[in-house]
Amino acid sequence: MSLPGAKPKLPVAVEKPTPYTFDLGHLLAQDPNSITLDHSSLEQSLAEVARDGAQSLINQLLTTCPLGSTTDGVLLTLPPPTTRLPREKPVPEAKPPTKWERFAAKKGIRPKTREQRRNLAFDEDSGEWKRKWGYQGLNKKGEGDWLVEVDMDKEKDRQEGTSARGDGRRDRKERLKRNERKMRKNERDAVGKPGKRG
Repeated sequence: MSLPGAKPKLPVAVEKPTPYTFDLGHLLAQDPNSITLDHSSLEQSLAEVARDGAQSLINQLLTTCPLGSTTDGVLLTLPPPTTRLPREKPVPEAKPPTKWERFAAKKGIRPKTREQRRNLAFDEDSGEWKRKWGYQGLNKKGEGDWLVEVDMDKEKDRQEGTSARGDGRRDRKERLKRNERKMRKNERDAVGKPGKRG
């Protein structure tokens, strides 16, 4: 007994003069039949065509694909796709490995884990976890000390206008610039462009 105002159930079997062709791997149903639309109720006509296509695809899936049952529910195993889909853009070319990547592959060095990449390290002196770099990072340790040991040999060769207090910061900045120069050189070497040595 149907409820008043309920829509009548549509038939499960879809009859077409020319049958659909399917690519179940892509969940694709192709209808070779010509479509006639009623322009007075265009939305209704399009909904009927879409419903017939979806119903025939579901019928084909349930009759040809193996069904399995797990604790998560019922699974349907799709066959591999047969229709080749076009790409909007060409497949990107693989980038040539940098000097470091070649060295790491040769030596068996693996990329750092997420835990190793974290910007925290334990500072033995203070007994706290501190940043490795950045604001108040451990790489700046000793730069703000109120007492700085002076090496007399270095003081003889010191440039005018510099002091022992800024040596740590200058060394860190120079290391940073040197690393950037090496990184640019590696990028040039990877693409095979000759360039100046860093």
